[in-house]
Amino acid sequence: MTDTQNSSQRLGGKVAVITGGTTGIGLATAKRFAAEGARVFITGRRPEALNSAIAEIGHGASGIQADSANLADLDRLFARVKADAGRIDVLFANAGGGSMLPLGAITEEQFDDTFNRNVRGVLFTVQKALPLLGKGASVILTGSTTSSTGTAAFSVYSASKAAVRNFARSWILDLKERGIRINTLSPGPTETPGLVELAGDDKAQQQGLLDYMASLVPLGRVGHVDEIANAALFLASDESSFVTGIELFADGGQAQV
Repeated sequence: MTDTQNSSQRLGGKVAVITGGTTGIGLATAKRFAAEGARVFITGRRPEALNSAIAEIGHGASGIQADSANLADLDRLFARVKADAGRIDVLFANAGGGSMLPLGAITEEQFDDTFNRNVRGVLFTVQKALPLLGKGASVILTGSTTSSTGTAAFSVYSASKAAVRNFARSWILDLKERGIRINTLSPGPTETPGLVELAGDDKAQQQGLLDYMASLVPLGRVGHVDEIANAALFLASDESSFVTGIELFADGGQAQV
């Protein structure tokens, strides 16, 4: 890549790490970051999905099999990034997930799984990345509109994302001397494999869920993963150099009404 190409790309010369980068929003963002000049590292828990995603991203992207809730996996991830790239300019702590159970049916297993993925994983991903993050680095946390609104049968997931939102508010104070920006990106309903799986395997039920969610959005539709990736690109780039601690909603207005 020439210097001219580098300068015309919004992430030219930057090193980006995206956890949960094999599908959905993570994959779309990895593709966008790579196309904008970043050297991209992604993580995933399944080797087949990881290999497929790396081939789809192209641009010399690297994949590391890792579970963000497993601290040994995180140590291995950041040791690899340090050895290969020496630093991190953009960290997108995107890995997570959850399931739906109403109050009265919530299990210890569901609680632990959700909070391990969305809270423990995010916390230790960022903490263990700190030695590789320099002044001007951007950290993006995946939040959700559910952290601000009530959602039936989704209280555990919603609470975990509310915790993520406060991480950003608190960590910018912990890191104020280091010049590291931390922001939360909160998508609204977005058509991803993780979302449609909430409705089970039946295609009609999946479409019914998407149609219902679209009816709740002022723009009248669910989001596309590329639209969330565009928002992540803004937070990752120097265009947001004076933006920190915010929650950027990419939700078609759902959380605003």
